[in-house]
Amino acid sequence: MSGVRTFFLTLALVAGSAAFAQTAPATPTTPAVPAQSAPATATPAAATPAPADPATPVATVGGNTITLGQFDAYFRQLAGRSVNAQGVPLTDDLLVNFNQYRPQLLQQFARQQAILQLARTAGFKADAAEIDKNFADAKSDFATDAEFKDALNASGYADADTFRATLEDGAVYNAYLNSIKAKFKFGDALVASYYQLNKSSFAQDAQACAKHILVATQPEAQDIVKKLAGGAAFADLAKASSKDPGSAGQGGDLGCLGMGETVPAFDKAAFTGPLNTPQVVQTEFGWHVLVVSSRTPAGVQPLADVSAKIRDQLAGEAAQKYVDAQVAKLKIVTMPEVVTVAPAPTNAAPADAAPAGK
Repeated sequence: MSGVRTFFLTLALVAGSAAFAQTAPATPTTPAVPAQSAPATATPAAATPAPADPATPVATVGGNTITLGQFDAYFRQLAGRSVNAQGVPLTDDLLVNFNQYRPQLLQQFARQQAILQLARTAGFKADAAEIDKNFADAKSDFATDAEFKDALNASGYADADTFRATLEDGAVYNAYLNSIKAKFKFGDALVASYYQLNKSSFAQDAQACAKHILVATQPEAQDIVKKLAGGAAFADLAKASSKDPGSAGQGGDLGCLGMGETVPAFDKAAFTGPLNTPQVVQTEFGWHVLVVSSRTPAGVQPLADVSAKIRDQLAGEAAQKYVDAQVAKLKIVTMPEVVTVAPAPTNAAPADAAPAGK
């Protein structure tokens, strides 16, 4: 557990690489992570498919071959993203829970590669300086190369080169899609009509935008409050002192939290405490110095607040249709029988034993 939210510090979310799926078919529903305390009573099914030769072809896209090694790297990263979102690192024992989805994910990977092929044919390239910066930013959150390597492995990346390649592919993919979206424009009347027809989708729960510094003891928390009163910068103190690896690197910023999204004591302080004033809150994770900058009540967001979002959504839908048409022109052949492996053991911990998401 890394602070008040149940999440693992997943490197898959850096630099937009998670956005690979923004025009892909929805990823199949992924299994809940088995309970950490469940005994391992059976030997897991082999995670490595047969044939094991990574050079084995599993698909062709526009005449280009996709190998088993390429697919397995993608499969592991996608599984890592899923389990990280449930608050735990990826392990081989957890990876086998995703085996049943390999054929569907091969289809998704082939589509992703088709879009990358279209992007590169259109001349899109990753900006080397931007990739270097994003890579360095990700690595800077870790004290040693060994810690960085462990985090990469726990997020589904074989090594730093694989992570960098994913950043590069993500940059090319997103630049191409964004260039297509930018071609579609929508007038105020259409946006207003869409808003009226879909008003219920713009309802939002109450939110509190907050930042925090997590420490082990009350005296440490009180000392931080004193430093803040003396003019110290919250972000600097968070980076230096916070025990929450998920927010320390961002200066303690938690973004905007929904009511009930955090543990009860933290939730109460976030939604009922004073604004822009440090609060000292104790939870099972330690002592938090919490500052809430703003709150938004529950209700339907006004058109003015969501018009940009609507335009982006409409442009995304139009771009989706355009990309579908372009992908359809490429000959895609997949070999699901090559990537199919045994599912996870039937006596794995039940889904309802997964750790709570808060």
